[in-house]
Amino acid sequence: MARRLAAIIAADMVSYSRLMAADEEGTLARLQKLRRELIDPAIAEAGGEIVKLTGDGMLALFDSVVAAVEAGVAVQNALLTAEASEPADRRIAFRIGIHVGDILLDAGDIYGDAVNIAARLEGIAPACGIVLSEDAWRQVDGKVDVVFTDGGEQTLKNIPRPMRIYRIELAMEPAGTLPVPDLTPPDKPSIAVLPFQNMSGDPDQEFFADGMSEDIITALSKLRWFFVIARNSTFSYKGSSPDIRNVARELNVRYVLEGSVRLAGGRARITAQLIDGETGNHLWAERYDRQMTDIFAVQDDITESVVGAIGPQLQAAEIHRIQSKPPESLDAWGCVIRSLWHLGRQTGEDTDEACRLLRQAIATSPGYAKAHSVLAFAESRRLFFGADFDTTVAAAREIARVSRELDDDDPWSHFASGYVECFTGRYDDAIAWYRRAIELNENFALAHGNVAAALALGGHPDEAIQAVERALRMSPRDPFNFSYLHFAGLAYFAAGRYAEAVAAEERALRERPNFATAMRCLAACHAALGQIDKAQAAIAEALRLAPGSTVQRDAYGQVAYAQAEDRKRYAEALQKAGLPEK
Repeated sequence: MARRLAAIIAADMVSYSRLMAADEEGTLARLQKLRRELIDPAIAEAGGEIVKLTGDGMLALFDSVVAAVEAGVAVQNALLTAEASEPADRRIAFRIGIHVGDILLDAGDIYGDAVNIAARLEGIAPACGIVLSEDAWRQVDGKVDVVFTDGGEQTLKNIPRPMRIYRIELAMEPAGTLPVPDLTPPDKPSIAVLPFQNMSGDPDQEFFADGMSEDIITALSKLRWFFVIARNSTFSYKGSSPDIRNVARELNVRYVLEGSVRLAGGRARITAQLIDGETGNHLWAERYDRQMTDIFAVQDDITESVVGAIGPQLQAAEIHRIQSKPPESLDAWGCVIRSLWHLGRQTGEDTDEACRLLRQAIATSPGYAKAHSVLAFAESRRLFFGADFDTTVAAAREIARVSRELDDDDPWSHFASGYVECFTGRYDDAIAWYRRAIELNENFALAHGNVAAALALGGHPDEAIQAVERALRMSPRDPFNFSYLHFAGLAYFAAGRYAEAVAAEERALRERPNFATAMRCLAACHAALGQIDKAQAAIAEALRLAPGSTVQRDAYGQVAYAQAEDRKRYAEALQKAGLPEK
């Protein structure tokens, strides 16, 4: 590979995807005409060479920075003149970044830090504007008839050191207001689902691939805690293989989901990948193989699996993203996300910190329903760490009520109410709240997992077991899975399926060995099976973990089986295991 010192122009079209979605053929024809008649001649006249073209941008090399700046100014002024008569929402505009540095040339393409810096400068340039690095500015200051504005030091993506930049003040200004969106990603995460590729070689199967993408977009939209780009925007990329980082920048999203579909011999193979739009790194990938007995059933099954996996993956990615930020700098969304991480650690100290963060979120944004609903959840969880029952339940119930008033369509608001009421023994009310949350978001794994507790204790063990199975399938690495497995144990005990209850509780304890409640249920199950030695060993460990345990408190307390027969069987089993009566 050869090296050379060069001035580099990186140029990119503004709102390319939006314009293509609105008028694909018309936009492409106008762009090609502008390149042919204005852009390419201006670069050639300044002695430049276009070395790379993308659908909406280009890289050009020059032997001098002066020539690069003159070409950039000529291009922008020509475009402003040519597009002045177009409506503001149809106007074609470019951003330009200019840098000078050492580059590598290989097979007609160019590489190196200098190229990356030019591209990053283009990314922070305004529509119809030009941004230079300080290195480039030093080469042209006083040599070209333009006005520079010092932009100060800027941190550019994936560039290790801050860099001082300069903006060029053009003699011409855009006519009217160009509707360019703010390219800063929104506070809450955002995702674009690209059209799944049909890898079958059969054009008739396009509908299945498109249907997969559309179903996933619809299902993700119901999650509400992140922003999902509409189908019309993402389907403008259909048939192409775009750079995911460009897609993320054009659509102003943080994450991109892409996938493929291959149908053959009555079977379907669907792959999906979740990608960080800034780095291009894969965050999650999965492959699904299904028999094509019922196309719509397969689409529903895959959609549920993909969406169920993406929710926790996005939450984990967001937690990782904000972990380096100081707590006092977090916005309301950041406080909620970090609180969920603390709640997942499930200690008294972490629960208190989660409550503090959530109150900080509410102080920052009083109308943010999600902050209220997660706070109701967090306050309720303080009961596991010795909080006063009556005071805590009353406070959590009121917070949940406020969250519903703020946003009655938020699944979390109804989930929080169900979680609170389960502690009071009002299982029918809790089930109703949980089911409303699931109705609003069918892929809400936390609601599926926790409704199992109300169903198991409320006299519906078979439904509880189904709810746990669905929650575990949706979110196999969920930090709360140990509790769902315990709920399955309670359900199996109520159904008289003691061996299966033992298996469920042992799985719960493998995930959380110090889970006293699961240890007590395990002891009861062993006792019901006549395995007294195992029952006594389990109850001894339960008493070590929770010394205040008694039959009266744990079999007949506030959170206990609603059916008298189930309570009696559970109490007798605990007595056989050796748990004190009072």
